[in-house]
Amino acid sequence: MPLLSLKPIRIFLLIAGVFLFVPEAGAYDTVDRKTPLVRAVQKTSPAVVNIFTTEVAQERRNPFGGLSDDFFERFFRDFFPSTSSRRRSLGSGVLINGEGYILTNEHVVDNAASIKVTLSDKREFDGRLVGADIKSDLAIIRIESKQPLPYIEMGRSDDLMIGETVIAIGNPFGLQHTVTTGIISALNRSIRGGKEQIYHDFIQVDASINPGNSGGPLLNINGSLIGINTAIYQKAEGIGFAIPIDAAKRIVNDLISYGKVRRGWTGISVQDLTPDLVEHFRLKRRAGVMVIKVVPGSPAARAGIQRGDVLLAMDSHDIENRSQFRQRLAMYSVGNDILINVFRDGREEVRRVKVSALSEKEASQFARDWLGLGVTGITRKLIQKHRLQTRKGVMVDEVMQGGPGDKIGIVAGDVIRQINQKKIQDEKDFNQAILDAAHLDSIVLLVQRGPNGYYVTLEP
Repeated sequence: MPLLSLKPIRIFLLIAGVFLFVPEAGAYDTVDRKTPLVRAVQKTSPAVVNIFTTEVAQERRNPFGGLSDDFFERFFRDFFPSTSSRRRSLGSGVLINGEGYILTNEHVVDNAASIKVTLSDKREFDGRLVGADIKSDLAIIRIESKQPLPYIEMGRSDDLMIGETVIAIGNPFGLQHTVTTGIISALNRSIRGGKEQIYHDFIQVDASINPGNSGGPLLNINGSLIGINTAIYQKAEGIGFAIPIDAAKRIVNDLISYGKVRRGWTGISVQDLTPDLVEHFRLKRRAGVMVIKVVPGSPAARAGIQRGDVLLAMDSHDIENRSQFRQRLAMYSVGNDILINVFRDGREEVRRVKVSALSEKEASQFARDWLGLGVTGITRKLIQKHRLQTRKGVMVDEVMQGGPGDKIGIVAGDVIRQINQKKIQDEKDFNQAILDAAHLDSIVLLVQRGPNGYYVTLEP
């Protein structure tokens, strides 16, 4: 009889125990809601930083309502000194290693007089610009901390798929992150940005990217860094663009080690394909460029590329024309390998070309091949002979018949004072300017003949 009376008690204790061990409301819900997207954001967001820059700008006020006449402008310049004002801008960046190096856009830090970096945990640092490159719109800044810094290792972007989910994170105000998601809408997009720059091979996403989160990371669903968001295309509505991380990898080491990108050369001169050439080579479509010259001993020559070859692609990216070929070539640094698809004798093959530094001798030879001009430094003897007013610049001592320089009217004895925006002091400046302009379709020279100077445009 006592045994039977204990049975209800045991049942009650069992039920009570079940209730005692029931998890709090929402505990399972939180675990269930941690989707791959949530985990990717939680994993990477501590490495996303806010970048706050201050630019000092000179301003001159016109007390007569902004009259633009040259006389008034000279008057204001002489009698009304300019005043300084501070412009502030915000952007984002991503820590890419534990040493405090931050990858961001060049336009985020352009002309910055001071840089402040704020982490998601509210820690604030003074940032130092390590290197920047306008052609790729990438820059590296650095912060120093005694405590460990979060970071995201660079992933890969050569296996991206149209339609896959991506995440764009920014830290536009230094207080909290902005996260947008979407899919990859297109690959290998070319867009025109500021400063008359054209950018190639961008990732197009339907995730919103604005100036505040420009410079922040683009991630795949696993939290891998696949691109750097950019907002250089102001007309974009409902779409965003990102620089593929593989393109960034090619120049990040140069920015960290040298503060700039060491652009090399391949020794290839090309021309666009005409309809007749397309028919001659029996190509399926009018795309690619034809090699018209290979400098002996150059990287292209060592790779076996020959005059008359048709170049179809670079690292699996189709080559549409000469302009695109040169601009893509400018995205490679010294030491990079380029896999170039070459069409020859009715079949396609792949050649590996290693980008090399252009020596002073090679730069001079390149100028001869490219512009049809040979130059020399200005000596006292040349100053007396040609009655020059200055030693600044380089003198043309050779003009190749039928070359671009000859066609535009340059003659021996002319002095080249400027190439594009770069002033030329000596042969070293000339060689560097030639290298910097090697990817362009045209080049502007300031040429001095006697007391007169004039600008000419060469289209090699």
